[in-house]
Amino acid sequence: MIRTYALLLSALALPALAADFDIDSAHSAAQFSVRHLMVSNVRGSFKKLTGKVVFDESNPSATVVQASIDVSTVDTGEPARDTHLKSPDFFDLAKFPTMTFVSRSASRTSQGVDLSGDLTLHGVTKAVVLHVSDITKEIKDPRGMLRIGATATTVINRQDFGMVWNHNLDGGGVVVGNDVTITIDIEVARKAA
Repeated sequence: MIRTYALLLSALALPALAADFDIDSAHSAAQFSVRHLMVSNVRGSFKKLTGKVVFDESNPSATVVQASIDVSTVDTGEPARDTHLKSPDFFDLAKFPTMTFVSRSASRTSQGVDLSGDLTLHGVTKAVVLHVSDITKEIKDPRGMLRIGATATTVINRQDFGMVWNHNLDGGGVVVGNDVTITIDIEVARKAA
């Protein structure tokens, strides 16, 4: 009895093992914001985010992410603008229907985790860092799935990815800014053991 109790205590003291999660597309989205006419921000989102996450709460620096976004789901609330964004002037949906992120390393921060990896957008791959924060504790949903949520942010220069369309304004400035702020709200799920 004493030995069984000691084994149980030892097992409870072991750190949690990394677990494989699927991105829940129905409860995840990637949002973006970019300057328009140098006076306001246009915001939009992509509704279909899929992929895999390996996460260990006791060792977040071992986090691994592979994610894909369906470019056809871009939505700025203005159909004509969305059509233009899908054209060769911007995302060129016919040639590049998806954008992807593959993490290469992760490091713990005071806010959560910084994920360094490769973002492929418009056929161009560049290194970016996603700042992941608001990582929730794992919970069990009513269907028995274990879930975690988080928010990731970064800023990219769209011209780095070959998205250079623009027009100069009279008096200076341009129609579309180059810096794009990206915010990803993500929910991941796995089957309970």
